[in-house]
Amino acid sequence: MSGQSITDRITAAQHSVTGSAISKTVCKATTHEIMGPKKKHLNYLIQCTNEMNVNIPQLADTLFERTTSTSWVVVFKSLTTTHHLMVYGNERFIQYLASRNTLFNLSNFLDKSGLQGYDMSTFIRRYSRYLNEKAVSYRQVAFDFTKVERGSDGVMRTMNTEKLLKTISVIQNQMDALLDFNVNANELTNGVINAAFMLLFKDAIRLFAAYNEGVINLLEKYFDMKKVQCKEGLDLYKKFLTRMTRISEFLKVAEQVGIDRGDIPDLSQAPSSLLDALEQHLASLEGKKVKDSTAASRASTLSSAVSSLANTGMSFSKVDEREKQAALEEEQARLKALKEQRLKELQKNPTTATTDSSPVSLDGTIDSAPVLDPFSTTNSTIFFSAGFTASPAPQQPQNLHFINADFDSVFGNNTNANNLDSTGKFYVLGGILKPTVASSPHQSMTLNSQQPHPKLVSDDLDSSLANLVGNLGIGNGRAKNDLHWNQSDEKKLTGGTNWLPNTAPSTTWNPATMPPRMGSMMITQPTMMYTQPVMRSPNPFGPSPGAQMQFM
Repeated sequence: MSGQSITDRITAAQHSVTGSAISKTVCKATTHEIMGPKKKHLNYLIQCTNEMNVNIPQLADTLFERTTSTSWVVVFKSLTTTHHLMVYGNERFIQYLASRNTLFNLSNFLDKSGLQGYDMSTFIRRYSRYLNEKAVSYRQVAFDFTKVERGSDGVMRTMNTEKLLKTISVIQNQMDALLDFNVNANELTNGVINAAFMLLFKDAIRLFAAYNEGVINLLEKYFDMKKVQCKEGLDLYKKFLTRMTRISEFLKVAEQVGIDRGDIPDLSQAPSSLLDALEQHLASLEGKKVKDSTAASRASTLSSAVSSLANTGMSFSKVDEREKQAALEEEQARLKALKEQRLKELQKNPTTATTDSSPVSLDGTIDSAPVLDPFSTTNSTIFFSAGFTASPAPQQPQNLHFINADFDSVFGNNTNANNLDSTGKFYVLGGILKPTVASSPHQSMTLNSQQPHPKLVSDDLDSSLANLVGNLGIGNGRAKNDLHWNQSDEKKLTGGTNWLPNTAPSTTWNPATMPPRMGSMMITQPTMMYTQPVMRSPNPFGPSPGAQMQFM
């Protein structure tokens, strides 16, 4: 079977409907296509393991569910995807797998659909056993051997004797499970098993490097151990020699399937004389008669053996470093491609990268333009709702500027002399009062005509409203301004010892009546009387307590 099956497409569509992106991606990574999981799907799942809001148990359970399929392709790719996340995903993924009592129960899996199914089922059973053992090892030692720090100050080189003997036994069991995959070059016949083999190859390199460092630590401590510890240590060393032979055969298969020779480490075995020295030391502790050997000869043999094993460790570390460097270069290339793509998008649509919306410009500099404070007295202009502006008094009395209300330019009325009183302080246009600040005894009123104001209405207010109503087809095409504001002509200044608060006269407010009909809906507003005495408070923007707003 090649290509995605109808079942794959239906399953992916179901997850699209339910909105589960993770389940859909797992389905895409484990389709019936006879090829390894696609890299884009694996990268997405790796990113999911790094997101704190992603449910790791749900992700793992989705992979476990895919292993219940009867198709060897789906099951094998599910195992490969899980292994990939254990190696490259966030550590909390393998932590969750290690916390489970059981993982993959595939010891009896068999796909009877064809000859290829029979052959691949064997490797599925072996592969699942290794993944189970990898999780068990993490549970026993609380770290992943393939990610442990190596070197003279590494974890395996600095362990005490008791912990070291237990840890080497754990790593030995995981190495056995990996080598039991036991595949030859003729059986790597499709993309699915090849993807699994590459992950096993990388694990084998790192796992054996940690194993080798543990044995070096064991040999350095051997002649200072107790009799029981020496006996256990000798047995571990003999098993190590056997596994070194098996790992060399595994690496030969890797070379045969096309892995670069530079990515395959060289193995250097310790001299056989070391084994004899270890056995004689244990026999002497047991009270048996052994050949006499000087401390100098034992030290020389031990030094030679440690040097050979250290060379092997360096060879494995170089391979690992080359792989890390290749991965880093690949990541840098990917980031560079994303950056170039982003620059192209900005060139096509430069408005998305303006500096108006952010204090930081594209070149990395910070926009130092001052931010206007609407409540500051140092702002040059404060905007009000009627389309006019007022300039508050600054802090210095000698630079006073008062309200600049150019109502002629705003409302388009050309009346001037008839609407200006004898003091030149007030404009009255169309029944609308235009406020200003009354002068104090120590200040003089000035009209600031230096700042032009935008002309909001091209013609007088009544004509504009009439044209607007006429265009909309509302009423008779004429809006009458019935706004009346009656105010006493009395004008008094505040201050003095005998000053009493003066209340404002009553005001009659007659809102303009809406047109008699708007579509099929009648709107009628009743006439309201609005009367409210108010206390005249000092102007909060004035320079002195004596200045206040006053309407004539």
